[in-house]
Amino acid sequence: MDVKRVSPREADALIKEDGYVYLDVRSIPEFDAGHTAGAYNIPLLHATPSGMRPNGDFMSVVLAVFPKDTKLVIGCRSGNRSLRAAEALMGAGFADVVDQRAGHGGARDPFGQVQEPGWESAGLEVAVEAHPDRTYEALLARRDGY
Repeated sequence: MDVKRVSPREADALIKEDGYVYLDVRSIPEFDAGHTAGAYNIPLLHATPSGMRPNGDFMSVVLAVFPKDTKLVIGCRSGNRSLRAAEALMGAGFADVVDQRAGHGGARDPFGQVQEPGWESAGLEVAVEAHPDRTYEALLARRDGY
């Protein structure tokens, strides 16, 4: 089954009108720099001094936080990580997963030129302060029963 991919504006409408939840799979520093208002943060990859590294807890945290019937819009920086995460979530049994293509910062060509504006440049609501129970630290603690 192919993942449905939508524009930032379409994703915003799904959240506002159809009860979807925005799951931001960017690293913690990326999320902290600005994110979709109301988003949850569960990184697919962690930023480390030696580059991005897979988050081995990604799926277990998602499964602890969201029932499999949750309507999810998955977003990242440019649309690559979110597509991988959406495919993995569908493979794990999540039925209603949508990938927000172009991510937060926009989809770019190999030369760095924006091909499609992302969430922020589309003028959609961005927050810097995360909802306290939607940070990765809080969601990881929820998985661990704290």
